[in-house]
Amino acid sequence: MSDTQKPTDPVVDHLERLARDQDRATLALLRSSLQEGRSLEGLRVVLPFLKRRSEGATRAEDDALLVAGLFALHPESGSLSLASALRIVARESDSVELRFRALLGADRQDLGTHLRHAVTLIASRGLAIDWRDLHTTLRFWDRPAQPPNQDRARREWARDFWSDDTQSTATATATVTATTA
Repeated sequence: MSDTQKPTDPVVDHLERLARDQDRATLALLRSSLQEGRSLEGLRVVLPFLKRRSEGATRAEDDALLVAGLFALHPESGSLSLASALRIVARESDSVELRFRALLGADRQDLGTHLRHAVTLIASRGLAIDWRDLHTTLRFWDRPAQPPNQDRARREWARDFWSDDTQSTATATATVTATTA
């Protein structure tokens, strides 16, 4: 998908502007918002880009804060889902699949910890993920299990991690090799 065809996500669009403008102070604030008891500090950065609504507002704010903090850890955008990126990293380490399985099984409360570890692993390999996709995935993470969306987010990631999609994986690996060489 080209940059002009990316779905809009005002929060991620703003985060990408911060990275492009090298706003290190704001990115540091967002990184610190991942620490226990400091999540609300990042609200001033994300609230202007969220729709005002009473129902589900806290959930949307929490999702945006988590994505913003994770983005600040690794402010590079790409086209890989987090699971696709972990699949590439898993080629080098058997423990990555164990971490991925723990991530898939994580409840909402523990998700941030698992995602921080995953993003750190991905960043260490120079891979860039699709932050819009991550933000969307968080919105559906623990929605009620009703067909046709039963476990939608987790199933998508499972497909990305365990399916045989050699074309996109080969392209991503070539990009990583080129950037790390």
